[in-house]
Amino acid sequence: MRCMIRQLGFWMIGFMMSAVSGDRFVSADEGMWLFNNPPRKLLREMYQFEPDAGWYEHLQKASVRFNSGGSGSFVAPTGLVMTNHHVGADALAKLSTAEHDYLAEGFQARSRDEEIKCHDLELNVLMSIEDVTARVNAAVDPGLNPSDAQQARRAVMSEIEKESLDKTGLRSDVVTLYQGGLYHLYRFKKYTDVRLVFAPEKAIAFFGGDPDNFEFPRYDLDICFFRAYEDGQPAKPEHFLKWSASGAKDGELVFVSGHPGRTDRQNTVDHLEFLRDRALPSSLNLIRRREVLLATYSDRSQENARQAEDELFGYQNSRKARLGQMAGLQDPALFKSLSDREMALRAAVADDAKLQQQAGTAWGEVAAALAAWSAFYDDYAQLEQAQAFNSELFSIARTLIRLSAETAKPNGDRLREFRESNLESLKQQLFSTAPIYPALETAKLADSLGMLIEKLGARHDLVKHVLAGKSPQARAAELIQGSKLADVALRKRLAEEGASAQAASGDPLIELARLVDEPSRAVRKRYEDTVEEPLRQAYAKIANARFAQYGTEIYPDATFTLRLAFGTVRGYEQEGQKVAAWTTLGGTYPHAAAHGNVYPFALPKRWIEGKDKLALDTPFNFVSTADIIGGNSGSPVVNRSGEVVGIIFDGNIQSLVLAYAYTDTQARAVSVASPAIIESLKKLYGAEALVAEMGR
Repeated sequence: MRCMIRQLGFWMIGFMMSAVSGDRFVSADEGMWLFNNPPRKLLREMYQFEPDAGWYEHLQKASVRFNSGGSGSFVAPTGLVMTNHHVGADALAKLSTAEHDYLAEGFQARSRDEEIKCHDLELNVLMSIEDVTARVNAAVDPGLNPSDAQQARRAVMSEIEKESLDKTGLRSDVVTLYQGGLYHLYRFKKYTDVRLVFAPEKAIAFFGGDPDNFEFPRYDLDICFFRAYEDGQPAKPEHFLKWSASGAKDGELVFVSGHPGRTDRQNTVDHLEFLRDRALPSSLNLIRRREVLLATYSDRSQENARQAEDELFGYQNSRKARLGQMAGLQDPALFKSLSDREMALRAAVADDAKLQQQAGTAWGEVAAALAAWSAFYDDYAQLEQAQAFNSELFSIARTLIRLSAETAKPNGDRLREFRESNLESLKQQLFSTAPIYPALETAKLADSLGMLIEKLGARHDLVKHVLAGKSPQARAAELIQGSKLADVALRKRLAEEGASAQAASGDPLIELARLVDEPSRAVRKRYEDTVEEPLRQAYAKIANARFAQYGTEIYPDATFTLRLAFGTVRGYEQEGQKVAAWTTLGGTYPHAAAHGNVYPFALPKRWIEGKDKLALDTPFNFVSTADIIGGNSGSPVVNRSGEVVGIIFDGNIQSLVLAYAYTDTQARAVSVASPAIIESLKKLYGAEALVAEMGR
């Protein structure tokens, strides 16, 4: 892993300069494209492919977003949804018990009656997009101070969303694109009755574990199937993806339709330096701390390990991802290429009197906002982001008290998460019936309270009030043991009866949430007024300058909304060795043997005993040059005909720099090949009915 991360320095040399040459801001297979502004010109010029509007609409409406943080797709007319095992892991863990660990053991419903309803899973399907930029911008007078501008923008966005919800019944979100350059209204069909259909064992879904994570070659069956229901019956989506008869081939053009979470490719150099020197190190320290905590907790018993397994995996995955991102930003060659790109745009602005007047000060405004943030970065993280209160029960308590306070206000004055159009989704999470484990809650809260002391100091007045004269461990135990918020019925009553009932409840976590709410709100307002709003205004100026210079065929940074990427199935070269684009089912067994057939390279029993049943030359995992990032997990990979040829489940270590810049030299998206899915379902799991349902 270390030598692979060191290689990050060689990837980007000379790339970004070519990215702004000629009449194009992007190059090669770059781009996380909007479905209402797809890369038509690029596809026509590079691949002689010109899909019609129906092709895009079909792929858009067959794609699914998971509220747990991933992507998926409808793959049958019966509401069947395919995603990754690790995207479904949150639901699997919440459905598991000490007797049935579905995350580790897998699950298979032999009939519809055996499908298990998930506790709080929500699926979203993008139905339409409307440009509302003019209306949002018109509501914000250029002469307003940042605080009033932020309030005006929030109010009009909430108004637009509420109008849309009332008119269409669809979940409606105003999405900020180009960091403030455009605002689009996204309308989603929402499914909240979602049931588990099939999951393989974790041992094969995450075969190779952390050592193989973000690596290639890979041998993972990282798949999971759910079913969306409406009115108690399987949904009947108009759009679903059919399966390719043969899968993809070397050099073939493929498409990825998914929900990349976040990229920072449009950030200024000052902003990237802030990420490199402040934000990423802080994030890494938090991740490492929590990873150690959860690993220690897990080591105490098998049941502890089951309780913490999904969360621990999340931190392990995040730690490795952040290390790769950090290595990219620490690479002088990459940073110079990004700086050169910025200087090219700034020079173009300086040469145009109109652009200079409109955007000339924007880069300095970004730097000033980041300097302001530095002064209270830890306070914001500890209090408003609740890093000091790492507890599901505390989150419930805070949501309850804020729900009462915010819904008493006009819709346009509320905190964004409590806007009218989001309340149904918020309440689904608030009233989730998922299990909560007191011992795990206590361990997590104790550790985070200890961090609060480290960050703000033991003499800080708020710290003293939070700890109430006790050690972090003793205080956490008192808070968790004394709280009754694990009772969903109580949560519903306190939400309905409001602030007075909450104050009278005597619940210690509600009292804690009330104690820290005022200082948390204060630091949030400071962030919104001095950081968020100035950044949004500055980046809007930069975006408009970029539009003026390079035209509109530019994709925005990722926002966990639906995007289209494309690329070719292609291997790469690493340390002088060629890495083939494919692995096979047969290659899984020597890979396990090379690691002693022990965890995390120990195959499930059915895979060992069923080896002779498999066509071992079946393609298993493959790589492509498609432009992806975290959030794309579970995205369908389709061919020109819109047929499924695979499912994204990872990127290689070299792809982690894609958070900041695209390259196709070594960076690759990693997918499970469709033939391996069908072969294993039929030959090892006896899931012929599921395969038939997908038309295969």
